[in-house]
Amino acid sequence: MKIGICNEIFKNWDFEKVFYFVKKLGYEGIEIAPFTITDDISYVSDKTIEEIRNYSEKTGIKIIGTHWLLVKPEGLSISTRDKNLRKKTSKYLCKLVDFTSKIGGELMVFGSPKQRQINEGQTYNEVKENLKEVLIPVLERCEEKKIYLCLEPLARSETNFINKASQAIEIIEEINHPYLKLHLDVKAMSDEDKPIPEIIEEGAKYLKHFHVNDKNLLGPGFGEIDYKPIIEKLKEIRYNNWLSVEVFDFSPGAEKIATKSIQYLKKFL
Repeated sequence: MKIGICNEIFKNWDFEKVFYFVKKLGYEGIEIAPFTITDDISYVSDKTIEEIRNYSEKTGIKIIGTHWLLVKPEGLSISTRDKNLRKKTSKYLCKLVDFTSKIGGELMVFGSPKQRQINEGQTYNEVKENLKEVLIPVLERCEEKKIYLCLEPLARSETNFINKASQAIEIIEEINHPYLKLHLDVKAMSDEDKPIPEIIEEGAKYLKHFHVNDKNLLGPGFGEIDYKPIIEKLKEIRYNNWLSVEVFDFSPGAEKIATKSIQYLKKFL
C-alpha cells in the first residue's frame, strides 16, 4: 500500500511547496481536487497542467487522480430531472477525465454529495437510473484514457443517495464496466451499521481506492477510530493501492495534519 494525500488541505500553497513538503514527509502521491485550481476545468491552462506534471516528475510524487469532482462550477447534478442539465454534467465529467489523464492521474473519485441528492418527489431508483445515464458516456471516455472512475458511498449526513458500500456495489455490478470501481472512505464507513473490516471484505472484489480519515473530520490518528484492524483487513484482501489522507477540518493546519497522519499510518504498514 502507498500513502498519498489530498491537496485541498494545502490552501494557498503553491505547487512547488506542496510537492516538496509531502515528499519530505514520505508521501508517495498527491490527489487533486480540481476546484482548488479553477472553477471550471474547461479553462485550465496548459501551463498549469505542465507545472503539475513537472513537479510530479522532479519529486517522484505520483499524481493519484482527482476527487471532489463537481464542487465547481456550481449547479451541476447527476440526479436532477432536467435531462439537459444531466447531459451538461456528463460532458463536464468527460472533461475531468481528460484533465485527470493530462496531469498523469489514474483514477477519479465520484463523491460529490450535493450533486447526487435525491430531490423532493424523486425515488432512489429514479436517481440511480439518472446516475447510470450520466456515467455511461463518462466511462467510455475513462476506458479511452485508462482512468478508473471510483464510486464513493458517503455518510447520511452528507447525502441521501448511496450511503452504504453495498449500494455502490449494486450499481457497479448493474453497469458492469471495467473502469467503474469502488472507493471506500473510513469516515463514511463509520456511519454504517457494520464493522469497517467487514465492509472492506465485502467490497474487496471492486475496491480500487481508499480514503483515510476519522469520523471527527480529521486525519487518521486524530480521533477514536483504530486503524489496526482496518489495515490488517486491507492486507488480508491484498489491497495494494493508495491510502489517501482526506480531511474536512483544516483547523490544526496542513503541516500538523500531514505529519501526524503519515506517522500514524506507518505504524501499521
